[in-house]
Amino acid sequence: MAALLTLTAVTGLVDAVSYLRLGRVFVANMTSNVVFLGFSADPHSGLSADASIIAIAGFLLGALAGGRAAHALATARPGRWLATAFAGEAFILGLVAVLTGTSVLPFAGDGRFATIAILAAALGVQNSTVRHLGEPDLTTTGPTLTLTGLTADSALAGGPGAKPCAPRPRAAAAGGHPRWMTTCSPSPRAAAAAANRSPRSPAI
Repeated sequence: MAALLTLTAVTGLVDAVSYLRLGRVFVANMTSNVVFLGFSADPHSGLSADASIIAIAGFLLGALAGGRAAHALATARPGRWLATAFAGEAFILGLVAVLTGTSVLPFAGDGRFATIAILAAALGVQNSTVRHLGEPDLTTTGPTLTLTGLTADSALAGGPGAKPCAPRPRAAAAGGHPRWMTTCSPSPRAAAAAANRSPRSPAI
């Protein structure tokens, strides 16, 4: 819980910096970027369609990478999965902070697109990981999980095409270690198929 609250705060901070310094674009909140993309059709809006498209593309690539890591590691090695995902994100954010601070990655001009893409990819990994973690009330970026779900659970990411089963810690027996149990909700297609297979009561 504390870790997810921290991620939410960091996400807000990174998005605030990206909006103020990278030219009215978000690297975590893709919902706003879709809106900005529509507004950018007005040449007097001051918004960049290129920046929004690059942010969305970088985010989707990050969500894809996070989805592949989750499907490969979440069930068998949940601790390693979470450590790898969040440590990778922290490393990327720290590296970008150093590179922008030393002017290697710029905040302005066409060079800012590289900064946008890298940050968006890092936040895509975060969103994908949080989605697979399955905490319903702490998504860290809210409506953006729609795009995350379409990517992180896709066949390209090695997923089933629906929200995956989420490994959750289970209370341990006395003197034992925490166990992980898998919980999931069937997709609408799977639920419909199960309903069709179930025996029906005979008509009276």
